[in-house]
Amino acid sequence: MIPVRGFAGAKVAVLGLGRSGLATARALRAGGAEALCWDDSPAARETAEGEGFGLRDLRKAGVWDDTACLIVSPGIPHLYPTPNPVVAAALEAGVPVDNDIGLFFRSFAGPEWDGFDTLPRVVAVTGSNGKSTTSALIHHILSEAGRPSQLAGNIGRGVLDIEPGEEGSVVVLELSSYQTDLARALTPDVAVFTNLSPDHLDRHAGMGGYFAAKRRLFAEGGPDRAVIGVDETEGLYLAGQMSEGPGDDRVIRVSVSRKLTGPGWQVFARKGYLSEYRKGRQAGSIDLRDIRGLPGAHNHQNACAAYAACRALGLSPKAIEAGMRSYPGLPHRSQIVAEAGGITYVNDSKATNVDAALKALGAFKRIRWICGGLQKEGGIAALNDGLAEVLKAYVIGREAAGFALQLEAESEVCTTMDEAVARAMAEAEPGDTVLLAPAAASFDQYDNFERRGENFMAEVQKRLDG
Repeated sequence: MIPVRGFAGAKVAVLGLGRSGLATARALRAGGAEALCWDDSPAARETAEGEGFGLRDLRKAGVWDDTACLIVSPGIPHLYPTPNPVVAAALEAGVPVDNDIGLFFRSFAGPEWDGFDTLPRVVAVTGSNGKSTTSALIHHILSEAGRPSQLAGNIGRGVLDIEPGEEGSVVVLELSSYQTDLARALTPDVAVFTNLSPDHLDRHAGMGGYFAAKRRLFAEGGPDRAVIGVDETEGLYLAGQMSEGPGDDRVIRVSVSRKLTGPGWQVFARKGYLSEYRKGRQAGSIDLRDIRGLPGAHNHQNACAAYAACRALGLSPKAIEAGMRSYPGLPHRSQIVAEAGGITYVNDSKATNVDAALKALGAFKRIRWICGGLQKEGGIAALNDGLAEVLKAYVIGREAAGFALQLEAESEVCTTMDEAVARAMAEAEPGDTVLLAPAAASFDQYDNFERRGENFMAEVQKRLDG
C-alpha cells in the first residue's frame, strides 16, 4: 500500500467505493487521514463500514465545511456531459477534487528513497487503443529481464494498493482519459501515448476535450522521456510540442504506417519488422511476425511503444526481444482461445469501438466475424473499409438487425452469443478464423466486455468438447 501524504489529521471524502475507491480509503487511513466514504449502492457502503470506514452522505448540505478534498472514482462524471451532483457541490464549496492517480503521484516518493542508488521509476501509458497490452507487455519485459516491476491503474492492482517502491523498481500504469483528465498531479518518468481514435466523447465534449485529457499526462511537469505514436495528427502535434528540435531524444516517435527518418530517436514497424533508429543509425531490430502473443499490425504498434519505453529504461534490444517472445498476451485482446480442425478461434472482446475492431479485422485472414452490441457515438460506417477478409458477419446484441444493415458484407442476425458461435462454427472451414471483435460496447447484454469474452470462450469450448 502507498500511504497518502499531505492529509494527516484531515477529513477526505471518497465518492465511489469500487476497487479504486476502497483502495483509496485504505491508503488515506494509512497516511493519517480520516476517509469519509459514500456510494449510492447500499452494498458498497456496507462493505466500507465493515472495514471500519465512516460514511458521510455527500449529497446533503453542509458536508463540505470540514472536508479537505474530494476523491472521485473514474466512472463518475466530473465535467461532461454534466458533473455528478456531489462533484458539482464540492466545486461550488471550493473543495479540491482529485482522484487516486493524483494521490499516487504526490505520495509515491518516500523518505527511504534517500538511501537508494537507483530511484524507482514510473511509466504511464495512455491512448485510445492498445494501452492495456502495451502496459502489460512493458511489465512482462521488465519482469523477464529481472527488473522489479508492478502493474497498476486501469489494469492490475489499484494504484494505491501496490507495494512501496524499492531500489531500481518500476511501476507501470495504464491510465484512461477519465484518470488523466482529473488527476491534480501527473509526473511519470516515462509517458507513453499509443494512438487516438474517437471514444468516450460524451465524457469529454468531443475529440478536442478527449485529446486534451490525454495530453495532460505530458503537460503536468513533463516526463523525462515521452514515447509518442505519430500515426495520427494529434500524436504528431504532441511530439512536436514536446520536442526542442529534430534531434531531441527526450521524445521517441513511434509508427506502424511508415519509416521514420531524421536525427532523433524513432521506433517503427514495417512489414512485420520493428526497427529502432537513433541519430540516423539503426540501433536495434526485431522480427515480430512469429511472436505469437502479438498478432497483427495493431499489436506491432503496441510492441513498438513497449520497446521504446523499455529502451528509455535502459534495457537492451536483446532483453526486450526475449521478453516479447515469452509474452502470453492479455485475455480478451486478440486472444487465441482454441485451434481445432484447422480453424482458429480468437477472442477480442476488448475491441469495443470501431477503430479497435478494424485493427483486429486487419490481423487475421478468412474471418467469420462475431460483432455487435451497444453502438457508440459516431456509428459504424467506417467498419466497411476493413471487411476484405470477412467471409460473413454474425451479429449479436439488442440492436443486431440495425447493426447488420449498416455492414457491406454478408450478415446474419443472431442476437445472442450462443447462436452466433453455433452458426459461425457450423459454417467455418479449415483456414478460417472465428473472431469476436464487437466494435460496440457490451452493456446491452453483459456487465462488461470481460463477461462477453468469457461467454464467447465458453460457447466455443462447449462445442469443441461436444
